[in-house]
Amino acid sequence: MTYTAPVDDLRFVLNEVVGLDAIAALPHCDSAAPDLVDAILEEAGKFASGVLAPLNRVGDKEGAKLENGVVRTATGWKEAYGQFTEAGWNSLPFEPEYGGQGLPWTVAFAVNEMWQAANLSFGLCPLLTQGAVDLLTEHASAEQKAVYLSKMISGEWTGTMNLTEPQAGSDLAAVRTKAVRADDGSYRITGQKIFITYGEHDLTENIVHLVLARLPDAPAGIKGISLFIVPKFLPKPDGTPGQRNDLRCASLEHKLGIMASPTAVMAYGDDEGAIGYLVGEENRGIEYMFTMMNNARLGVGIQGVAIAERAYQQARDYAKTRVQSKDLADPKGSGVAIIKHPDVRRMLLDMRAKTEAARALALYAGTQLDISRHHENPAVRAAATARVDVLTPIVKAWSTDIGCEVASTGVQIHGGMGFIEETGAAQHYRDARITPIYEGTNGIHGNDLTFRKTGRDKGAAARAFVADMRATVEELGAAPGDDLAVIRTELSAGLDALDRAIDWMVSTQAEGDLQGAAAGAVAYLKLWGTVAGGWMLARSAMKAMEGMRQPGANASFLETKLIVARFYAEQVLATAPALLPTIASARNTVMALSEEQF
Repeated sequence: MTYTAPVDDLRFVLNEVVGLDAIAALPHCDSAAPDLVDAILEEAGKFASGVLAPLNRVGDKEGAKLENGVVRTATGWKEAYGQFTEAGWNSLPFEPEYGGQGLPWTVAFAVNEMWQAANLSFGLCPLLTQGAVDLLTEHASAEQKAVYLSKMISGEWTGTMNLTEPQAGSDLAAVRTKAVRADDGSYRITGQKIFITYGEHDLTENIVHLVLARLPDAPAGIKGISLFIVPKFLPKPDGTPGQRNDLRCASLEHKLGIMASPTAVMAYGDDEGAIGYLVGEENRGIEYMFTMMNNARLGVGIQGVAIAERAYQQARDYAKTRVQSKDLADPKGSGVAIIKHPDVRRMLLDMRAKTEAARALALYAGTQLDISRHHENPAVRAAATARVDVLTPIVKAWSTDIGCEVASTGVQIHGGMGFIEETGAAQHYRDARITPIYEGTNGIHGNDLTFRKTGRDKGAAARAFVADMRATVEELGAAPGDDLAVIRTELSAGLDALDRAIDWMVSTQAEGDLQGAAAGAVAYLKLWGTVAGGWMLARSAMKAMEGMRQPGANASFLETKLIVARFYAEQVLATAPALLPTIASARNTVMALSEEQF
């Protein structure tokens, strides 16, 4: 179960496909010099492969344990986390004012993939902390930032997201956790939250919970929810942890996967109420929490890429050593490694092509996030913000669907041994399965893309994205070679289908058929991911072709890029137009049965 960080591929995508040089030219992003980014990728790869990856199996077998109110993480976890924070890995994309390194999110996304691929259960802890830091940076008061940001950016304290309750999963309007104003300006929080990732652990001296709760006089529904900082230990004036707050981990969930990530049931206010501090204004909690949620959604999309990469590497290595049957090209010869067989190669190429497409799309989203925050031109920032809005549900849902699919194919390549835990292929499959569920189910993200990101502006942002992708079709038309011609044909057909799907979604919503639009939403998102991923690999193929003409080029690496892109175009992107009738016809049957007929 070894893991080798795909540093060369990450470097190629950053430098050649998504344009890291343009990001480094933005204000406050100039620290992302090529030599420094190369060094970061190399060192992150070593840490992921050498420290985190060996603990992945340990964590899966041992899990996290709740003993006398204290959660104990798996063997080696605490030491690895200490090395992680000491090396500064938690602080990459944050403001230097609070101890961050000021690097672009694009670079952080590349590094985060390595943590998640090496050890998904471990990687969840910094993923949530980074989201919490992003939220507090955007919405906390100056006093709150002074108390919490430096500790959380360094990783000395971790952060959590407390949304879900037994009766309030995806429907946050049903939140019942209460907040009551206290005379000193703080609030008393009472209630229960479930599915709280790293809600309790032994890695750090303090845990900062970000909790959604409702005031007694708040409006009903989603507009009556406020957001509170509820630390495990109340910070003293000198910034060190002080009195224990009135909160506890009531239990840990027993799960299908991510065994070493403690998923806590958190009880607030068993005695006089947990002390909480309001973030921003009352009744605007959902608005603020979306900053953390969107950060985490992109992070979970990267988890999909990561688990796909890990599953691919293991399946590839197994296929090179497992000897079964004769080569079709040499029927009289001896048995050969299964990688010689066309169907196994098809599966491996499918795994690799989808993983590389999803990786490039996630890193492209990172560039748009950086542009939206740092570009000097307000119009450019606004356009990039709109692009991130469209990309977020696609990166989250499409990438995690790919993660599950690729992990499943990895089990298939192992054959019967893939179904046996000792090979490790099953762990990747089990770990991957949560990613289409948390941070919003993928069906919800289909609805988000359909209604908020397409219908709300009548398809303007979606069509602007398609227009940018069509520019690549024109570039492909001017480029030489049969490979690029094939890619151009399939990308053009996919974009035609996407254009028609956008038109259908806009008109269907305008007609008031919201159920019909929702019935086709998941297929609509899949179409978007398939085409946008194909666009990324088309750009990769053009850069590979250009690179092969340069003296001293790594011809094998670049040829691989070209072949993988063509495979994706012919075997994956070619299926995109077939999704169009699926989108449009779903309304004919999805709501046709009565509940009793199911």
